[in-house]
Amino acid sequence: MARQTNPSNIAVIGMEWGDEGKGKIVDFLAEKADIIARFNGGNNAGHTIEANNKKIVVHLVPSGVMYKNKLNIVGNGLVIDPKTLLQEIKNLDKNGIKISPQNLAISENAHVILPHHIAEDRQAGSRIGTTGRGIGPAYTDKAARIGLRMQDFIDDSIFKKRFGEEEFYREYKGYAEELKPFVNDTAGIINTAIDNNKKIIFEGAQGTLLDVDHGTYPFVTSSSATAGGACTGLGISPRKVQSVMGVCKAYKTRVGNGPFPTEITGAVGQKIQKIGREFGATTGRERRVGWFDALVGKYAVMVNGIDSIALTKLDVFTTIDKLKICVAYKHKGNILKDFTTSIKILQNCQPVYEELDGWWDDITKVRSYDRLPNNAKKYLRRIEELLKVPISIISVGPKREQTIVARSEFLV
Repeated sequence: MARQTNPSNIAVIGMEWGDEGKGKIVDFLAEKADIIARFNGGNNAGHTIEANNKKIVVHLVPSGVMYKNKLNIVGNGLVIDPKTLLQEIKNLDKNGIKISPQNLAISENAHVILPHHIAEDRQAGSRIGTTGRGIGPAYTDKAARIGLRMQDFIDDSIFKKRFGEEEFYREYKGYAEELKPFVNDTAGIINTAIDNNKKIIFEGAQGTLLDVDHGTYPFVTSSSATAGGACTGLGISPRKVQSVMGVCKAYKTRVGNGPFPTEITGAVGQKIQKIGREFGATTGRERRVGWFDALVGKYAVMVNGIDSIALTKLDVFTTIDKLKICVAYKHKGNILKDFTTSIKILQNCQPVYEELDGWWDDITKVRSYDRLPNNAKKYLRRIEELLKVPISIISVGPKREQTIVARSEFLV
C-alpha cells in the first residue's frame, strides 16, 4: 500500500525498549498539530522536552504541552496516578505552562492507580525491573474488571462506596475534586476532531519491544505500546490512523532486565552512555547501551506498519571511530535474519555485524541533510536499506531546533 503523504494525523511509536526520544519528536511535530493524544502507559514513562530555554519532563501530560492553544488528551488506555498527575500540573505551572480544561482533557474511561497498586508493585516488580509505580497492578485490576475508572473516581457516591473505609479515601477524594473539571469523553472529542480534519498526533509511550503482546515477554510493560494501542487506547478506528512514524535511536538502549543481543560492554559502551546521557527520565536508572539492531528495526516496522522513521541521537556517534549495525543473529550454528520474541533464543544469540566508518565533525549545529558528514549519510542510508523505510527526521541534539527534516512529506 502506498504511503500517504502529508497526513492529517500521525501515530508516533517507539521502535525499541522505550527511551527513543519520542517526547522531543512529538514536541517538534506538535507545532503544526491541533491535538496531541497520549494512548498508553502511566507515569512509568518520561518524555523530555527542551525548548524555549526550558527543560521539561512530562510523565502523564502529553508532549504538546509546551505550545499554547493545543489540546492535550490523556486517553482511556492509560492508568493514572492522581497525586502524580496533580504534581505534574503544578510543576508545569511553576515553569510558566498553564494547565486548564481548555488544554488538557482526561478520558473518563482511564483507570486510576491507588496506593495499594503501588505497594503491590514495589513488592513484586523487581523480578522484571518495573518502576514500582503501580502501573502493572492497576492494569491487572482493569483486566480483572475490578478497576476504578476516572468517571467513578470523580463520582463520590461510587468512590466512597468502594473505598470509603480505606485510609487513603479522604486524601484521594480531594484529588478527585481537583481533577473533575478535566475529565471528559475524549473518544468523542478525538473522533469529532478527525471528522473535521483537525491535525492530530497519537503519542505512544514505552516502545515496541515493551508491548505486552509483541514485546520480549515477560520483560515488558502492561499496556499496548504498538500502533494498535492508538486505536484501543483512544477509541478510534484503525482506518483513522493515517500514518505511523517510528522513533529509534542511532544506537540501542534498554532499561531494566531482559535480553539485549547487541549490548556493548567496555569503554565504547561507557563513552556512548556518557555522551548520550543515558539515564532514565522517570527513574534515573542507568540505561544499557547497544549497537543498532536491524532485526529489531524490521520487526518494529512490521508490527506497527511504520511509514517513516525519526532517528534520534545521531550526534552521540561523533568521535566514535567504527560503528556497527547488527544484520543477523547467530544461534547454535544457525543464522537468523528475523527478530524473535523467544527469550530462550535471544539470551543465546550472538550478533552478526556490519562495520561502518564513523565521523569526527560536530553535527549539533547542522540543520540540513546535505550538510551531514558523508559517513553519517552512509550510516543513515544503510539503515534505510535494511529496514526498507525512509528516515524523515534526524535529531542531532536534545533541543527542539536541533532537528533535521529529511522528508517533509511524512509530517503533518
